[in-house]
Amino acid sequence: MAASPPPFGIPALTALREIVFDTETTGIDHATGDRVVEIGGIELLNHIPTGRNFHAYLNPERPMAQGAFEVHGLSDAFLADKPLFRTVADELHAFLGDARLVAHNAAFDIGFLNAEFGRTGHPVLAMERVVDTLALARRKHPGASNSLDALCSRYGIDRSRRVKHGALLDSELLAEIYIELIGGRQTDLGLGLAREAARPTAGAMLIPVIRSVRPDRSRLSAAEREAHAAFLASLGDAPLWGQYLGGGGTMAA
Repeated sequence: MAASPPPFGIPALTALREIVFDTETTGIDHATGDRVVEIGGIELLNHIPTGRNFHAYLNPERPMAQGAFEVHGLSDAFLADKPLFRTVADELHAFLGDARLVAHNAAFDIGFLNAEFGRTGHPVLAMERVVDTLALARRKHPGASNSLDALCSRYGIDRSRRVKHGALLDSELLAEIYIELIGGRQTDLGLGLAREAARPTAGAMLIPVIRSVRPDRSRLSAAEREAHAAFLASLGDAPLWGQYLGGGGTMAA
């Protein structure tokens, strides 16, 4: 069935879909067999959370390194009855889709996910579609600590629930940090969305956008026009702003 056109002649502009995500693992090196044990992701549409999330604990089929356990607290016993990565791979890959991917120290997370997807035969994730918030933070705050905790403190983001690392909670915190790193939650009268529409990106979909209309300057009453003319006359024959209006000191209403 063909999609219906936007109502009332409103133009359809491209909306930006992003997934802010994080992983927890059995260790630090997927090349030596370390595996993903938790993944969490938050969907953003035009930098606003949609409420659509992904979260899973996973049985890594190998023992947990002590150092990793101390970071996230996920024990072998806790993970023993959790699903294997291959059982959630289809759902996860569909959730990611072709969205822009946002992660902190992204090469680590992407490396682990691509190792997992390589085992299941799914297409790997290209780094060209990834935004690394650690790199963004280092450019914006050179020489400062740019850990997740430090950035939460810098931007006044509540991290009181973060006793241990957790993929979904860290994704939620990172989504707030990401918005701050790219300029904060500032309205721009749709100009940002218009710029994204002019530059197609991965994970795009169409949504209607209402453009603002500039008020008609001609809506002045006769009395207002006369008052304006009288004011100009009181300034003399050559008011200064006449130099900017082409001479004469008058301005069309």
